[in-house]
Amino acid sequence: MTDFEAIDALLAGAREEAPLPPAGERRALREELNLSQAQVAQALGVGPSTVGGWEAGRDPSGEVRDKYAYFLEGARTKLAERATARPAGHEPPTAEDEEGGPQASPHDGDGDGDDGEALHREQPCVLCGRPARHQVAGFPQHLDPGECGTAPTGESDARTGSESAGTVRVVPAGRRVRTADESPDPIREAVAAALAAHFGDVEAATAALVARAIPDAMALLDGTRRGGRYDIVAHPWIPDILRKQTARGPDRIWEARPKWARPELPTGRHQVTALDINGAYLSALKTHLPIGQLEHSSGFGHDRRRAGVHLITPPVWEHDAVLPNPLGNRDEPGPLWVTEPTLRLLLRLSGPKYALCDPPEIHESFTSGATENLLEKFRVALKEARERAIAEEDEVTVEYVKAMYSKFVSTMGESNYNRELYRPDWMHLIRSQAFANLWMKAYKAHEEGLVVVRAMGTDELHVLGEWRRVFPEGRGVSEVKVKDTYTVGCDTDPVAADEHGD
Repeated sequence: MTDFEAIDALLAGAREEAPLPPAGERRALREELNLSQAQVAQALGVGPSTVGGWEAGRDPSGEVRDKYAYFLEGARTKLAERATARPAGHEPPTAEDEEGGPQASPHDGDGDGDDGEALHREQPCVLCGRPARHQVAGFPQHLDPGECGTAPTGESDARTGSESAGTVRVVPAGRRVRTADESPDPIREAVAAALAAHFGDVEAATAALVARAIPDAMALLDGTRRGGRYDIVAHPWIPDILRKQTARGPDRIWEARPKWARPELPTGRHQVTALDINGAYLSALKTHLPIGQLEHSSGFGHDRRRAGVHLITPPVWEHDAVLPNPLGNRDEPGPLWVTEPTLRLLLRLSGPKYALCDPPEIHESFTSGATENLLEKFRVALKEARERAIAEEDEVTVEYVKAMYSKFVSTMGESNYNRELYRPDWMHLIRSQAFANLWMKAYKAHEEGLVVVRAMGTDELHVLGEWRRVFPEGRGVSEVKVKDTYTVGCDTDPVAADEHGD
């Protein structure tokens, strides 16, 4: 075959990709059918976060694109058929209804609310959660108040439009306000199921929960993101600096992991306390994360509304005798790529409050619009589960939660264990935030008169002195616990002893 024949064959075999509607329409089509991202993801064989990425503007390719296009076209057809078949007076919910505004309940007396459409299969009622065979205005509901678990006990005031205490207001599924008693607790439920499956064997149940920590963490993330202000872009374009240079090698991002030991200790014999910082990665989930795809920029300015990675020339650090370098242990001089938490820490320390160094010189950046609260509900859910488990002495849940947040952080980069989220930028930022948090604890200890002896990794701080007046002791994420104690130094000054011996 000649080169031209090969080209002709290539062109003949080329296929046109299935067209997709704009990102905003994709989400609207799904929501108008009252389908969750998880339901669509399951049908297409992908993760819910992947569907979220498509709805934020990322396009699938290959066979999965054909499937997604087929779903969207089918959704359009179904909604068009529904609009044509809807009798007069049966209008879809307005934007005011979607936000929880006034809307009549099918159980609130007269009107067209009792005239529902039969469902092909039972779906949970938006009022009580029990299986319902009909839908009203697109929402599965019981038409008979006697079948509904939340039948009203009061009547609506027709003159004022106000509702008495027992009346249930209809809102879209997934947005109905739940009481604390009825809100699902996936962590508690997973632990109970694991213990039951292993007949109360704590070790076996813990091992099973740790093994499934990654998919469970992703499911929890999806659950906590419902109704969120921002969609997570799960698989954005990533610059080369965030890609591994070799199959087993690292990328070019410097996380500033501390590995510091004080070069000289005070004369004499001292007892050092090694403190363990609880939930270091859990606390670090609260950091400024880029929402969308990273964009390149150059120049010396820093926009606090954005976050990402930055190429900087770091400042000279002149306090290594008493405090670790905020950049960690780095032997090579010159510019390097750092994360948002590292840059913000250096800028903070160069300011008038600390005045510990000069500001770093920023050469170029890859950033996106950012928020500090992107993972906040996810973090709070894990934190509350951990605190409850500690109070109840439930070590199974403690280990399960620890595995969820630690593996979540470690597998969101180039990992075969988590295909639902590819954000190496987030992974570096969260890790660096943990290192920055440890540095600030070392600085607090130093300012309060403790002698900082060592700072290691994310959670290890060694100090001399009465540390309990500086840090609260306990297992909470705002507390520390003792990891070890050991003695350093000599009872007498060796030089003085030699002179006395002479």
